[in-house]
Amino acid sequence: MNWLLEKVMENVCISYMSADENKQQAMQNVHSHPEATQEKLIISNECQWKPWKPARSQIRGCVRRARRAMLSLAQLEWYCYIALGVLTALMSFIMDLTVAKVLRAHQWLYSRLEGNALLQFLCWTLYPACMCALSASFSHSTCPQSAGSGLPEMRTIISGVQMPDYLSLSNLFAKFVGMICTLSAGSTVFLGKVGPFVHLSHMVGAYLHRMYVSASGQNKRRTQGEMLVVASGVGVASCFGAPISGVLFSIEVTGSHYSVRDYCPCFFATVCGALTFRLLAVCSGEHETVQALFKTRFPNELPYQLPELLMFALLGLLCGAVSCVYLFSHRWILRFVKTNKFISRFIATETTLYSAVLAFLLALVTFPHFAGCYMASKLTMKQLLFSLLENIQWNSISHNATVIQESHHFSQEWSPPGISVYQTLGCFILIKIWLLVLACTLPLPAGYFMPVFVFGAALGRFQGEVLAYLFPDGISSVNVINPGGYALVGAGAFAGAVTHTLSPALCALEMTGQSTHLIPILIATLISNALSRLRNQPSFYDGISLVKKLPHLPSLLRACPKLSSIQIRQFVVPVGSVLQRGERALAVQHILESSMETDFPVVDTLESPTLLGTVTRAHLQAFLLEDQNQVSCRCLEDTCPIQPVRLQLSTEMTVKQTHCIMSVVREHRLFVTEKGKLRGVITWSEMKKMIEVLAKEV
Repeated sequence: MNWLLEKVMENVCISYMSADENKQQAMQNVHSHPEATQEKLIISNECQWKPWKPARSQIRGCVRRARRAMLSLAQLEWYCYIALGVLTALMSFIMDLTVAKVLRAHQWLYSRLEGNALLQFLCWTLYPACMCALSASFSHSTCPQSAGSGLPEMRTIISGVQMPDYLSLSNLFAKFVGMICTLSAGSTVFLGKVGPFVHLSHMVGAYLHRMYVSASGQNKRRTQGEMLVVASGVGVASCFGAPISGVLFSIEVTGSHYSVRDYCPCFFATVCGALTFRLLAVCSGEHETVQALFKTRFPNELPYQLPELLMFALLGLLCGAVSCVYLFSHRWILRFVKTNKFISRFIATETTLYSAVLAFLLALVTFPHFAGCYMASKLTMKQLLFSLLENIQWNSISHNATVIQESHHFSQEWSPPGISVYQTLGCFILIKIWLLVLACTLPLPAGYFMPVFVFGAALGRFQGEVLAYLFPDGISSVNVINPGGYALVGAGAFAGAVTHTLSPALCALEMTGQSTHLIPILIATLISNALSRLRNQPSFYDGISLVKKLPHLPSLLRACPKLSSIQIRQFVVPVGSVLQRGERALAVQHILESSMETDFPVVDTLESPTLLGTVTRAHLQAFLLEDQNQVSCRCLEDTCPIQPVRLQLSTEMTVKQTHCIMSVVREHRLFVTEKGKLRGVITWSEMKKMIEVLAKEV
């Protein structure tokens, strides 16, 4: 037993030898114990031999020189912005390319089954049902937070609430694959990709932010908010190649308190993303040069007549009125699905089955041999928008066989034999709005901006076709009416009314390259926004935040403005550990052992808690060490530097003011005082609880 103990102690002592002693010991044992030589060398501290030392040294030198050269041109964060734009645009291009090939294959299969109505019916209905089921199953099994748009949650995160599961890499993978499956279902399900893609851009930005923090050691809290705000604009720019509207989108939708310092980085990153997206389209042969995604060719000399401005204003009123109906129906269906016990339990337990059944019902309604022949159901989302923006009058070409042969085949889907364009457009508007409301309940990754945009284009096209029929020579007999221009104005006005923003108007111009309709689209968008905002009606994204009870205060204030007058007095929590200015070492040691805070408030006395400042944990530990070494009786204020509190709140401040201050300064904890005396503290966790309490009252 003693012999075994001695051998164990000998092995333990080996690990504490120096490198020279280990080497000498190993050389002495080579001849006596050859079989143990390799084991001794492994436990020694001598570095192992590595091949190609000169080559590796040259590579390291080149990397250092390249890094110095790059950092001499710009800071590291600007390269992160470039990477954010390029990676997001690459993801968008890969997604579009994959979806286009899958949809082309489905259209080919459906056309090959011509003559067999049963097989065509099964191909039309089972395909989107399987794709939606696959999207829901994969996304929920990989990361349940990947379902839905993700944009309301991103607004909540940017406002300061911590929701780390929504920025994880597993969520990115689940959202990306799920979105491909959802978009592959086609226009039958009538869903888009803008909202989820903005979420994907946020996840890429969060990952780049973590890399930037580890490389530069910057403040993690401060830089994450900047990167996420920039990622909001990059997501839109990478979807449509529209950098300016992407920046405006990040200001209007995601940034409740936009900082001017984020403006230039956001523009830089969105330009990188939009340019990369358009260059990839040129490299793939989709476009001959860098151009707008939905290029239109409206006449530039006289795009519209002066009296038509009144018609564009009426179109804005129409879009605003229809948007109110859509927003009300959307909020109602979401609340019904969430509050109904049977449906909510069925969606939670049978997510895949619910997605498949609902997609099957949507495909059943849009079957071309059924109601689909009245709404151009064979066209994809892009083809629908291309056809609605065409610079021709469908009513005129439907009576002209020569023009029909020369026109694009997309427009022929809107005027099948025996059916007028007014019937198809009317059925599309009346049926698609309810199908879109139902599709919003699907528990899978999906966006809703592009469907709303296409629906607004259909509204504008319908009005344009009616005016072209009533005034075949134009309103003032100067130029004929262009229904495609009304479709463009309607798309921007309806999307702006649904989201309560102006960025869709600019996005419509950038997507089409049609700057001639700037004035009409702004007039219609402003009017539709004014009508949609009546009586503090929440926007589309605000409605989702309210139904999901997300702690997003701007959404709550828009739905219930009286909440802005609530004071924080009732929500203040007491401070865990408070130090007096004359505190001794024993009390300081007890506080350090019982608390994990990094800094502690210092007051005059506990009876008169006038806030003097804060002291860090490191200074308190140095105070204890000095007290032990010198065995002195010095108090806290004699040794530790007390830092003044730069910002403190009053108990009479409102929740809105507190949220605004904490969002702008990006502080996660602020002290609350009343006439200079410490009353408590407000943290982001407490702010989240406050907003959750207010959300239940709405």
